[in-house]
Amino acid sequence: MGKSSAGLVYECSECGWRSSKWAGRCAGCQGWGTVAEAAVPVLARAGKAGTAGRRGGGLGAGGLRQAVIPAIPITEVDARAASARPTGLAELDRVLGGGLVPGAVVLLAGEPGVGKSTLLLEAGALASETGRVLYVTGEESSAQVRLRADRIGAAGPNLFLAAETELAAVIEQVATVQPQLLIVDSIQAMSAPGIDSAPGGVSHVREVTAALTAVAKQQALTTVLVGHVTKDGSIAGPRALEHLVDVVLHFDGDRHAQLRMVRALKNRFGPTDEFGCFDLGEYGLIGLPDPSGLFLSQRHDPVPGTCVTVTLEGRRPLLAEVQTLVASSELDIPRRVTSGLDGARVGMVLAVLQQRADLRLGKVDLYAATVGGVRLTEPSVDLALALALASASAGLSVPGDLIAIGEVGLAGEVRRVPGVQRRLAEAGRMGFRQALVPAGTSGLPGSQGPDGTAGGAQDALTSVREVTDVKGAIAAALGGPR
Repeated sequence: MGKSSAGLVYECSECGWRSSKWAGRCAGCQGWGTVAEAAVPVLARAGKAGTAGRRGGGLGAGGLRQAVIPAIPITEVDARAASARPTGLAELDRVLGGGLVPGAVVLLAGEPGVGKSTLLLEAGALASETGRVLYVTGEESSAQVRLRADRIGAAGPNLFLAAETELAAVIEQVATVQPQLLIVDSIQAMSAPGIDSAPGGVSHVREVTAALTAVAKQQALTTVLVGHVTKDGSIAGPRALEHLVDVVLHFDGDRHAQLRMVRALKNRFGPTDEFGCFDLGEYGLIGLPDPSGLFLSQRHDPVPGTCVTVTLEGRRPLLAEVQTLVASSELDIPRRVTSGLDGARVGMVLAVLQQRADLRLGKVDLYAATVGGVRLTEPSVDLALALALASASAGLSVPGDLIAIGEVGLAGEVRRVPGVQRRLAEAGRMGFRQALVPAGTSGLPGSQGPDGTAGGAQDALTSVREVTDVKGAIAAALGGPR
């Protein structure tokens, strides 16, 4: 007799796609040689048995009848049970939409060493002032976590530590401590019973997350899971992991800089267009409610090749400086080096300047970067990049109190961008007095048309000029002929 296939499935090690038959190519991610035999998890088989029992006679796994909560009118549901509780970290609460919701499952993803454990240890210490917090560490010992807590001042009597890697042990710790907040660091270090593959694989990550989510919903326990990311920035493990949780946060930052940013990629309880800034120092993370000054160089006199813009990170305006350098090249193929900017976007703006503004930059080395390690991908940065390149090429400085906002099209036109009012208000608050914005941006106080006529009074910005094309913008910024 052949080997029985009961309790066996074939699973892709890359994306988690499952099939009852083996295949050389995964139907989910189209990868070759990634499908292998895997045992069906014990919890999954128990769940199927429970479903069959309920269909047959209303009995769940083990022959016990499942409790059914009767449905009630929506007007009688107490919404206060889902009210957010502040963590004590204002920048984190901003991203979460006010705080952590009881019963919510939050996934915090980021590269190893970026500061995820430090952030959650600080949040856990603050949350322990109002209730018990259980911090489960699967990658470090309790003594190592204690040393970090002492260093950043995050120790408290209601903050419980447990060094566990087994799912059953974590659930037992939850039953013993009865916390209001559970932190699992990290989900890749946890293992589930009945799975033969190594911890951190698709089966383990999915099974552990599903089990902890069920516990969180049953006990109204706020749960935060730490997840590492791969080299391309995606969360290690199956993409289905993001669908199992309520909130997905991404924590990133340049390892050579102290700035750290947390963004919401998914949030069932709040906005997904907010981000929080932190300064990572020796004594932990410090929230930065006003981070604009970090992305501006500290100098007194303007320098050729630089221009300041205002980008929107979600709904938050952020001032950033674009720096460029033009140098003669001795190579057949000149260098094009970018840092913090999209290389394809820089190449497009460069081509527009050559064809529409008569700038000859094809035979020189070009370097373009941002200040402070911030990454700018919004199209509104195009105009500032174009002015910085023109400034570096001509050896003329853009006025130090001028900002440029606008998207540059292939025809050389300057296109409108959203949120100009908020951008200009932030620029005025930071001390800038002149601005170049796309033509047709209606409702701007103090704006001037392409002919230079004033359009109103502006408290902070004394001159807001509308430009129609990149050549006119260069003339307005560098003082050349229109």
